[in-house]
Amino acid sequence: MNRGLAAVILFALALPALAQDKAPASSPTAQAKPARPVDLAYGAYERGFYLTAFKEATIRAEQKDPAAMTLLGELYAQGLGVPHDDGKATQWYRLAVQNGDANAMFALAMFAMQGRDGITDRSEAVRLLAQAAKLKHPLASYDLGLMYLQGQQVNQDFKHAAELFQQAADLGNAEAEYALATMYKEGRGVAKDVAKAALLLARASIAGNLDAMVEFGIAQFNGTGTPKDETRAAQLLLKAAQRGSPIAQDRIARVLMAGRGLPVNPSESIKWHIIAKAGGAGDPDLDVFASRQPPDVREAADKAAQKWLSTRAGLR
Repeated sequence: MNRGLAAVILFALALPALAQDKAPASSPTAQAKPARPVDLAYGAYERGFYLTAFKEATIRAEQKDPAAMTLLGELYAQGLGVPHDDGKATQWYRLAVQNGDANAMFALAMFAMQGRDGITDRSEAVRLLAQAAKLKHPLASYDLGLMYLQGQQVNQDFKHAAELFQQAADLGNAEAEYALATMYKEGRGVAKDVAKAALLLARASIAGNLDAMVEFGIAQFNGTGTPKDETRAAQLLLKAAQRGSPIAQDRIARVLMAGRGLPVNPSESIKWHIIAKAGGAGDPDLDVFASRQPPDVREAADKAAQKWLSTRAGLR
């Protein structure tokens, strides 16, 4: 749960380019058309124009707008356009909480959990998360679900954890979809249902959750809870391997060794095996397979693996 508070605010508006500031060409919202009235404060924040965001949010906060109060808290919390000041951030978040803003409840819960503004109060964090979850805040529902799942600051309650994950999943939270899938797979807090688990894994996978991509790929390859499709499973596992999952890298190495879902390719198989081993996923069967290949195949694989690993290291 120790995520940056910049990820806390969930902006619902489609935002136009600001008249007084030109958005970068790469801005994902630069060409968006507003479905609701223009929100200059959030529009400026999204585009990195923090002084404009501060000015507009201050005007709206004076009009008792809780979302603007939360935005001011965010700006102070991150030191964006204004000096970093957890005390002022807390003041704005609290005002927003008093006015019923779920994002502020979540942000203040994170402050209490992390001990920012000089105070660590995990009980208060739980209270705020529960308050925000009642307002259907997806991250609050997910984080509170984790606490009930693990028995942290609350009595362990798998059923309530599953209910919170379901609420967050219904709101589109991919991490909650993955967590709920695991509970259905294991029968914890819910009746065991591998088909529901696979469906949730598929949804979380589409949303980009890496663990879900790996588990759904394996389920699809084996036909567990979902129709068996080795070709699609291999493609998904390859995508997860390219994103850095050692488990997926090992699985795709086996796919390429056996020629199931993808054509046999010893060099690529050994490449992914080397990469998977570097990530901690060893595989004795692949060690034997690699040892039986001609030297030129092993050398090409090692060269490709080292190139991949050095590129990944450079991106960190």
